[in-house]
Amino acid sequence: MASSHSSSPVPQSNSSDAFFKKEMDATKRFRPVQSLPDVCPKEPTGNGDPSNLCDSPSLVVDQHRWTIYHSKVNLPAALNDPRLAKRESDFFTKTWGVDFVDTEVTPSFYLPQITKEHFALYQQEITPREKVHERCKNICTPKDPFDRTLLHTHDKSRTDLEQVPKIFMKPDFALEDSLTFNAVLPWSHFSTAGGKGNRDAASSKLLQEKLSHYLDIVEVNIAHQISLRSEAFFHAMTSQHELQDYLRKTSQAVKLLREKISKIDKVMCEGSLRVLRLSLTRNNCIKAYNKLKLMATVHQTQPTVQLLLSTSEFVGALDLIATTQEVLQQELQGIHSFRHLGSQLCELEKLIDKMMIAEFSTYARNDLNRPLEDDCQILEEERLVSLVFGLLKQRKLNFYEIYGDEMINTAKNIIKQCVVNTVSQIEEIDTEVVVKLADQMRMMNFPQWFDLLKNIFSKFTIFLKRIKATLNTIRSVVFLVLDKNQKTRDLEDTLQKNSSKESAVDTEVAYLTHEGMFISDAFGDGDLPAGTADTPSQRNTSPNSEPCSSDSVSEPEGTTDSSSSKEQTSSSITPGGVEMMISDDMKLTDLELVRLANNIQELLYNASDICHDRSVKFLMARAKDGFLEKLNSNEFVTLSRLMEGFILDTEQICGRKSMSLRGALQSQANRFVNRFHEERKTKLSLLLDNERWKQAEVPAEFQDLVDSVSDGRISLPEKKPTATEERKPAEFLIVEGQNYATVGTVLLLIRIILEYCQCVDNIPSITTDMLTRLSDLLKYFNSRSCQLVLGAGALQVVGLKTITTKNLALSSRCLQLIVHYIPIIRAHFEARLQPKQFSMLRHFDHITKDYHDHIAEISAKLVAIMDSLFDKLLSKYEVKAPVPSACFRNICKQMAKMHEAIYDLLPEEQTQMLFLRINASYKLHLKRQLAHLNVVNDGGPLNGLVTSDVAFYTGNLQALKGLNNLDLNMAEIWEQKR
Repeated sequence: MASSHSSSPVPQSNSSDAFFKKEMDATKRFRPVQSLPDVCPKEPTGNGDPSNLCDSPSLVVDQHRWTIYHSKVNLPAALNDPRLAKRESDFFTKTWGVDFVDTEVTPSFYLPQITKEHFALYQQEITPREKVHERCKNICTPKDPFDRTLLHTHDKSRTDLEQVPKIFMKPDFALEDSLTFNAVLPWSHFSTAGGKGNRDAASSKLLQEKLSHYLDIVEVNIAHQISLRSEAFFHAMTSQHELQDYLRKTSQAVKLLREKISKIDKVMCEGSLRVLRLSLTRNNCIKAYNKLKLMATVHQTQPTVQLLLSTSEFVGALDLIATTQEVLQQELQGIHSFRHLGSQLCELEKLIDKMMIAEFSTYARNDLNRPLEDDCQILEEERLVSLVFGLLKQRKLNFYEIYGDEMINTAKNIIKQCVVNTVSQIEEIDTEVVVKLADQMRMMNFPQWFDLLKNIFSKFTIFLKRIKATLNTIRSVVFLVLDKNQKTRDLEDTLQKNSSKESAVDTEVAYLTHEGMFISDAFGDGDLPAGTADTPSQRNTSPNSEPCSSDSVSEPEGTTDSSSSKEQTSSSITPGGVEMMISDDMKLTDLELVRLANNIQELLYNASDICHDRSVKFLMARAKDGFLEKLNSNEFVTLSRLMEGFILDTEQICGRKSMSLRGALQSQANRFVNRFHEERKTKLSLLLDNERWKQAEVPAEFQDLVDSVSDGRISLPEKKPTATEERKPAEFLIVEGQNYATVGTVLLLIRIILEYCQCVDNIPSITTDMLTRLSDLLKYFNSRSCQLVLGAGALQVVGLKTITTKNLALSSRCLQLIVHYIPIIRAHFEARLQPKQFSMLRHFDHITKDYHDHIAEISAKLVAIMDSLFDKLLSKYEVKAPVPSACFRNICKQMAKMHEAIYDLLPEEQTQMLFLRINASYKLHLKRQLAHLNVVNDGGPLNGLVTSDVAFYTGNLQALKGLNNLDLNMAEIWEQKR
């Protein structure tokens, strides 16, 4: 059975308006239809009248809609296609071939996604009904819905088909397969060898009859199936001639319509279309010309970049590369001749990155290593600004680390060069014998080393000023970029607001146009929006519009300007007056720029720390042999002032304190304080051990020293040139009008105390340490003097025979002199302490109390001496003639010696108070002795003798200098009558 392998297109299931249409061959365009569809939805009446067709085709309405009349597959072709083994399961392969593949149907946007939840309500409603239906089905017997005759026929056909072997029914049945072929046609049936020809012939005949029988069964079943649909089949055959007449008329109508359309095309459309085609060609030519010009410009990119790099114009080269890359990606995309230019520009950009880093490193080295003169001008500011802009453009944000590394190396070289220059000027140092610079430096004396340190500090100061100027320029560039970003962001916000307003107007205009209205009808002349008034001109000037005249072709930069319109630049001026063009394509966030600016500022702080660290190492190298600890006070103060000045200068330049050098100075100051204190404490100890506690003369310089303190300032007076007449030393030290008899140790102690105070003024950082050490020194003097005088330690240490009252009075007066200066010393330290350190001043209160206690103990000792004398003399006193008695004469003699010993040492008030206490002790012992002798105040002879002795005592005591007005109250010696 022949079959036609062309079929009509069928509609795709996922769209109601789209069809797959098979292209018709020109030779078969008017071939009459060979077959009709097997089922017609609406069949013709069969009377031969074409008007009686239920659905006649319409040229206008049905030309784009698929109907049953498009079907061209006859029934035998549908049933007996020998090429297709899967015709029962895959019907569409008859038309589209065995390569047809089902495509996935795209879900419709207009249909909701149906899930099981949508059927929940239906299931709730149908479940009870289903249960009722099941109960009814079990009760009622089902009726036979099929015709027994048809069922019997079907069973018979099925029985006949079962006689056909199953191999013929397999979907993959193919005689090309050797196994299938051998199973259908056994090779043994065709073998004639071995004398079995007759039997084989019979077998072959039997096989042929069997296959014929199978064919008959299949044909009978096919005929049966056709007979079931014979009515519709023969009805379609009878209406074939009518359909052919209808198709012939339709073909003629189509031919006529095509002729009319062809005439209309020639008369009305061909000329206009030719004009449009020529206009389009002209636009294409213009675009091609501009494209060629742009290609020529892009072709010159690499030579231009190399020219810019030769002049260190890194920013311009990077901008040119960025513009060219954008043009290649947008307007010249796909140009074969430029296929490698993008990668070449990328490699060139990487090369520029390396060149900029190397250039910046060279700049940093040249800037920091140039001679350190007073000139702090920036080296080649334009070059620096260009480099920084280029590095920012390439996001090389760690370039400041290069400058930091170079700072460290330069700081080392500065110290090394200063040492070399200084050593070369000192003839005492033999550089051939002493090779190391550190050893050469240790051979310098203090003035030489101090001048070297001063030179280093001055170099470092200039070094920091130069670094500050350079880093300020770099930070200004960063802030310019940050400011540009802020302005760009503000401009974008403004444009976005304006565009939102214009979009609202455009939406309204589009709505009016869609409704068939003109803009002039919707808006009056005064109401026309400003945004729409410029629309025609904007369209005419767009890159895709047609030029208005041929002059547009001669514009050389038309396309290039449009391609790089995004790379707008703005002019900015750096603090040094260098004008730079900042492009908008620096893709740096504000956070990155602020962090970079902070890092650059931190680099300035690091520069200060580097200078301080190198200075500390220089100091430590010199201090290895204890050189700094051996400095005297003046030398150390000079060194301290120099270091403090350098620290203040660096803080003023960099704006932050660096603690390394300050810590080293504090450490050396602590060592100096310890040595300073130990030296003076040792000196005081030696002075006390050799002190004989005799009144010393006061040299004029000590009097001047005391006078300077009396003026309200504590400082060591400058040594005056030796006068022609030397002033003689004084007997007493005059302090605020009072005479103080002192020993030589106390005079030197006062000078030592003033040295402590002066050291605090010179080195404020050691105030607390000096206060502690001075307190320790004062306590040591108090305790040691107490041991030597009150404790009689001077007898063994110095070899004194005895501790006299004069020694005691002199010691008391020396203590009083120290007590007089303690408040002054306290005020001096209080003015130099922090408020939180005022608690340390309590040491002076404790010292003052200790000194007063010591003075009181000396006074008590003097009274105790006389008390023991009174006890010894008065215990032997007898009331008898002559008058005055020997006892009272002896007592008055001892009182006169006591007065003579202390009167010149102690003030008059203290002398009177002391003799009042001695008199009280005398009265107590006399009263006790009179009571022992039973002498009463009765006016008797014994009473008269005692009264005469007492009068003698009173007269002698009041005759002493300064005691004439002393109230002795001798009546207390008598027992009061009860």
